[in-house]
Formats: sequence, C-alpha cells, structure tokens
Amino acid sequence: MEIHEGELPILILCANIGNAMESEAVKHLKSVDPVLERLIAKIGHVSLEARRAPPFQSLIHAIAHQQLHGKAASTILSRFRALFGNGAFPTPEQIRKMDLEKIRAVGFSRAKAMYVYDVAERAINGLIPTMAQCKKRTDAEIVAQLTEIKGVGRWTAEMFLMFNLGRPDVLPIHDFGVRKGFQIAYKKRKMPEPEQLEKFGKKWSPHRSTAALYMYRAADFLKDGEW
Repeated sequence: MEIHEGELPILILCANIGNAMESEAVKHLKSVDPVLERLIAKIGHVSLEARRAPPFQSLIHAIAHQQLHGKAASTILSRFRALFGNGAFPTPEQIRKMDLEKIRAVGFSRAKAMYVYDVAERAINGLIPTMAQCKKRTDAEIVAQLTEIKGVGRWTAEMFLMFNLGRPDVLPIHDFGVRKGFQIAYKKRKMPEPEQLEKFGKKWSPHRSTAALYMYRAADFLKDGEW
C-alpha cells in the first residue's frame, strides 16, 4: 500500500517554475479552465522536466520515498549509494550481490529492501523496460508492466510516467496532493473522489500532467479561505 502525503515535496523539485515563455500546455489550460487561468496568474508558469534516469533507478528512488518525506528518503538513498563504494548509483547486479541486512541498515524497512531486490532482479532479467522501450509503449502499457513489481503501485507508475519520462497527459487521481490542491483551488468543502477528479480532468487533456503540477502547487502554497 502506498501513502502519498509525504512525497509531494520531492515531486515538485522535478518541475520548472517561472515566468518564461508560455508553453502550449499553459495556453491550453488557461483556455479551458478559468480557475486554472487564475491559478496560473498567481503561481506563474509551470513545466515538466523529465529526469530520464534509468528506469530501475527511478523505481528504487520512488520506493525509497514511499511513506517518507523527501529529506529522510534522500538520506537513505545517499547511504544506499555509499554501500557500493564510489557513491554512484549501483547497477542491478551490484544490488543483488549486496547482503539484504546491509541494505536494511541504511534505513530501508525489510519490505522495502525486498522491493529493491525485486526491482534489481527484474532489471537483470529484462523485465523492466529501458528508456528506449518506454518510447515505444503507451502510458497504459507501462503502468501495467510496472505494477507487476512488488512495491510498485499505480501511483508510483504514474509518477514514473510524469517525472522520469515526461509524459504530458497523466492525471494521478488517487494522489493526495492533487486532490487537496483541487479542493483548495476550486473551493470545495472536501477533496474530490478519484472518479470525480478523473471526470473533471478530461477538459485538461492532453496536458493533464501540467494541470496536476498546478494542483500540487495549490496544495503547497494556498490555504483554505485565502484564495
């Protein structure tokens, strides 16, 4: 089970925020949604910056951040890299050769350590798509493949699509930050149910990833009654 409240800060680091040239995504969102138009005017222009890290590495990062705030997860990942000598991110083969208890000792729970092992094992066996393979697959195909991995749920797969691949039309409807941001931005008494958010978000397509970034920003910087 994935809990997403504590993961919001690390995701926002992957977005570029400023008042640079208006993107096609921002133009579209302003044209179809007056609330987003006001939000964009208040926050500025947001654009997605794909990390494009090796998929197995990106998934291990995501597992580390589950149920943790960004700073704690970053500390664990730094210790994890240090296990392998030069501080660089280890290869799947190096991970599988490392003793499980040593991986746990850097701060991973037993379950997370096993998830890390499973990701490495699948990468070795060619069961995790490469970046080149991802280019040829749809969002749905990638989600279906990744969610077969222990510890990787739909939310983690969607974050991979958005922040590692830079896919433009992903709306993580179960994400706490997106739902909370929607509640604040649209002045709702409670957070929308995932199905309600999915229905509403159709107007944002094909730029739902950018809309999700604005929901994160609303959750981060706006308070109920101040907007």
